[in-house]
Amino acid sequence: MIRAGIVGLGWWGETLIDSVEGSDVIQFVAAATRSQSERDRQATEKRGMALVGGLDELLARDDVDAVVLATPPSGHAEQIKRVAEAGKHVFCEKPFTLNKVDAASAVAAVEKAGVSLGLGYNRRFHPSWVDLKRRIRDGELGTILHIECTMSGPNGLTASAEAWRSQAAEAPCGGLTPMGVHAIDGLLDIVGDVDTVYCQSFRRAVPNENDDTTSVLFRMKDGMSAYLGTMMATAGTFRFQVYGSKAMALLGGSVHVAGQSSHQRRSGLFGSYVIQPVQGEAIALDVPVFDVNRAELEAFGRAIADGTDFPISHHDMVHGASVTEAIIKSARSGQVETVA
Repeated sequence: MIRAGIVGLGWWGETLIDSVEGSDVIQFVAAATRSQSERDRQATEKRGMALVGGLDELLARDDVDAVVLATPPSGHAEQIKRVAEAGKHVFCEKPFTLNKVDAASAVAAVEKAGVSLGLGYNRRFHPSWVDLKRRIRDGELGTILHIECTMSGPNGLTASAEAWRSQAAEAPCGGLTPMGVHAIDGLLDIVGDVDTVYCQSFRRAVPNENDDTTSVLFRMKDGMSAYLGTMMATAGTFRFQVYGSKAMALLGGSVHVAGQSSHQRRSGLFGSYVIQPVQGEAIALDVPVFDVNRAELEAFGRAIADGTDFPISHHDMVHGASVTEAIIKSARSGQVETVA
């Protein structure tokens, strides 16, 4: 059993803790928060977890094998280095970092320490996503021409100005880091690296300083194109569509909307899956109810226990950060940017 500590007890931190309740692979034993609020104390007490004041206290505990970071992205690189240097395994919530230099330095620290590194792109683990990836790999969709993803939600309308997702410095390009990086990771998973990007991003309706409407065009290194649209001020939706010369595939579902239950956040990301051949009737496939957060954290635990690699490669972690950096740069320059 891998014993984990977590840094950050916001709504997502608690979601991660809940996801592995009863797991025989990984369990949370301690949490670190700066606030030490009554809510924090209640949250840890009811789960039988220790509450400490910061990362250093967590790293000093002998009963913590691994640390999960449910923290804003600006601190991820340094936090990962500190955890690795302490000889503990580390799982980082997305986005990994906002630039390639920080991502590469974090990965280098982990590799030097010989510890496992996990990253929270949980949609990769859903059986319907795994099935789509297999169909693409086996040529069932033919030559891939284009991929589109739209992710939208209303959270920008109600988020406080103090929340990190409301701040352009922590979450540039509006819905890019709360939502869109999942689509970027999806592109890397199914069709490989990105060559160039072009982004436009602006604010229309949210009351805080950040953008709410962002769109990105991609050219992949293998030749196909892609599009990503995110909106933070409308109804919640998720559509991931792959167009091939033999068939089109569409995964539909949801994003995280304020007020959802922990179970819905973990298990309701995908709700429909359709394959439409060029000729013939569409095929609607069953979409299982599946806890993607439990799957990713147990995969992390097994990687630690077995000494194997986490399913998301270090290359994809660093390249995903490079793509994010290029998108942010393009939104500012108004130009097509090459991914480093």
